[in-house]
Amino acid sequence: MSSYQLDLPPELHSTAQSSESAKKDLLEQCEALWTEIGQCQNKVTGLDDEKLPETDVQLYLQMLKVKALTSEYEQWQNKKPEIISQNQDVLLAAGKEELEIVDRGLEMMLSSVRDKNMKLKSDLEKQQKWLDEQQEAEEVLSAKLEEFRTRSAKVSESSLYQELKTKLQKVRDYRQELLSALGDFLSEYFPVPDDQENRLKKKKSPFDQSQMKWVPLAEILETLISKLSESPHDPYIPVKDDYWPPYLEMLIRYGIALRHPEDSGRIRLEAFHL
Repeated sequence: MSSYQLDLPPELHSTAQSSESAKKDLLEQCEALWTEIGQCQNKVTGLDDEKLPETDVQLYLQMLKVKALTSEYEQWQNKKPEIISQNQDVLLAAGKEELEIVDRGLEMMLSSVRDKNMKLKSDLEKQQKWLDEQQEAEEVLSAKLEEFRTRSAKVSESSLYQELKTKLQKVRDYRQELLSALGDFLSEYFPVPDDQENRLKKKKSPFDQSQMKWVPLAEILETLISKLSESPHDPYIPVKDDYWPPYLEMLIRYGIALRHPEDSGRIRLEAFHL
């Protein structure tokens, strides 16, 4: 039994037997109604069939339907409610049957409402779980944001400047180490021409090179690198007389240095970093 039935009267059963007089009254009423229906049918059968017009048949049928509905409406307006029977047993049985129909309908509605409530409860639990997860994520993000703000507040402009200055100094020191290592390598494998080579050059050249002192290859490369770093828009340097020509030719032949396309007296370092 459902919970709402506790406030209702006991369940009714339609198995109770009506009295003989109630059955007799119902049979008499049914026979009277059947006789009345037969008379109406005879009247309808006796009416002549109305001929349909040759044109606008659909319109004519719609007009007839409107007239029929209007007549039915007027009859229902003028008709007064009638009791199906004056017999109390018949009225009691009909009331019991109507209550049972209503009871079954309410039971079905109650079952449907319970199913909907269960589904809504499940959806509510899912939404609540999702909300809790979102709130937890929001709390974590808020904590990280607050930590970031606190950390940012501690970092001043002077500390940032000092940090960048330290990094720049490290880069410069590392660059100097590389240049020093490059100089040691070139000094060992590409030394400055000795006095004997100078004398040979002096014999072959009509110019006076007795006071000529050749620039080391490492210094030439360092000049090229510095020029490229400081002024990348104009990386060319002039070729000086104290640059030993074989070393210049070697740099140009192996693609380390390039001559100016319009001035052969100027060279530049190949931009390997691009």
